[in-house]
Amino acid sequence: MVVKTITITKDAYEKLASSKKEGESFSELINRSFTKKRDISKFIGAWSFLSEEEANKVHEHIETVRKRAGKQRRVELMKHLT
Repeated sequence: MVVKTITITKDAYEKLASSKKEGESFSELINRSFTKKRDISKFIGAWSFLSEEEANKVHEHIETVRKRAGKQRRVELMKHLT
């Protein structure tokens, strides 16, 4: 495997490091971050087998996860600002 060395500021390093998942390398983080996003229209109807009640539960769960992630991002940001 060919590797390249890059120079980044400490601030940029800290931002990258805080974005890493547990056990993830910087190369994996960069590849994950810059992988082309999939066309969401390919997923239309993928969960059409769910009842309205089940779909609402899924939606509520997604919103809960998003809120929790948002709170965690704010906590991380505040750590960097103090």
